[in-house]
Amino acid sequence: MGKTVKKQRPVNLDLSTIRFPVTAISSILHRVTGVITLVALAILLWLLGLSLSPEGFQYAATIMDGFFAKFIMWGILTALAFHTVGGIRHMLMDFGYLAETLQVGKRSAHVTFVITVVLSILAGVLVW
Repeated sequence: MGKTVKKQRPVNLDLSTIRFPVTAISSILHRVTGVITLVALAILLWLLGLSLSPEGFQYAATIMDGFFAKFIMWGILTALAFHTVGGIRHMLMDFGYLAETLQVGKRSAHVTFVITVVLSILAGVLVW
């Protein structure tokens, strides 16, 4: 039987003191927006199916006139924008168009956030 060595590691259970780097935040948000986009697909397909008849179209239009529905649609478009821009960022890195260095990773994550904010504002204008 092998001996197990108990290591004395520092344990930080106060999550409010942990500061993630921008690259980690970008990566986590890319995964989260992927899940949001998957769930949104069900909502959008339901809305599309509803709108295929004349009566259903009127009902779907009535649903989309509400603030809550517009807010949800804006959120869906913002999540889709971030996921798309983040996906393009990852593909540029995978294909070698962006260097895989920490500095380039940080800069491209910041650019991803800026582009997403612009697209989010445009989505807000489109929805409202």
